[in-house]
Amino acid sequence: MSQLSGMTGFARVTGEAEWGAWAWEAKSVNGRGLDVRVNTPPGFDALERAVKTAASRRFNRGSLQVSLRIELSERAGGAVIDEALLKSLTSAAEQALGGPLSGEAIAALMSIKGVVETGSSSLRDVAADEAVMTVLAQGAEAALEQLDTARRAEGQSLLAMLGELVDEMSAVTESAISLAAGQPGLLQARLSKQLDELGADQKVDPDRLAAELALTAAKADVREELDRLQAHFASARDLLATGSPVGRKLDFLAQELNREANTLCSKSVSLDLTNAGLSLKGTIDQFKEQAANVE
Repeated sequence: MSQLSGMTGFARVTGEAEWGAWAWEAKSVNGRGLDVRVNTPPGFDALERAVKTAASRRFNRGSLQVSLRIELSERAGGAVIDEALLKSLTSAAEQALGGPLSGEAIAALMSIKGVVETGSSSLRDVAADEAVMTVLAQGAEAALEQLDTARRAEGQSLLAMLGELVDEMSAVTESAISLAAGQPGLLQARLSKQLDELGADQKVDPDRLAAELALTAAKADVREELDRLQAHFASARDLLATGSPVGRKLDFLAQELNREANTLCSKSVSLDLTNAGLSLKGTIDQFKEQAANVE
């Protein structure tokens, strides 16, 4: 059986090698679908497809941002010297000074921008190494696995909260069932009061009165709404037990619960039943808010 999963989480996986150090970071927030964005240094674009493929195997919903950072060591490919530029600068300096340059003077020339280049060429060398790319791809898999674990941990918290909210809604509905049993009596009492206010000189056909009372009672009958609410609670428990991906279904279920609660309030003829319906709506809103975090 699958486990309920949330859609928020963070993961970081690092590694070191002779050429330098790397770090994958993966973070996820809520999303209606699955959106994976990958950021890598220049030359490492080939990893993007691998990361997106791996993410689609693990996740169904959520907005993911996965990034790779690389820090090259000084030994990674060494320094690249523009010998032509250095020779040109040295020749010009020797002509100006009228003699050969000292070691310190040459070192000063090498500090001029463009004479010695590091980093970009080394990055290309690292990206061209298939073994390195394999290690980085495995690191991305590990980061996504950690992210999956974090999302599942959130899912366990959501499972507890949503389960409590379903129990709370069910308890309110049980109370509403008891209150609804008094609806016909309240309707009859209200109609009788209205007749008394008309005055004794007003004659009312008993058959017409009975028909009107039956019609009003039918309109105020909330048993179907209460039955559907209980059926929805059972469906919610089944979905929570099934595990992700059920976020969209829970969201739809919350809409149906709200529809029934609205109808319950509109049909109510007692303040207590109305208050029960309003309490139910408040809990449904909480349920919908938390269900939006479920994958």
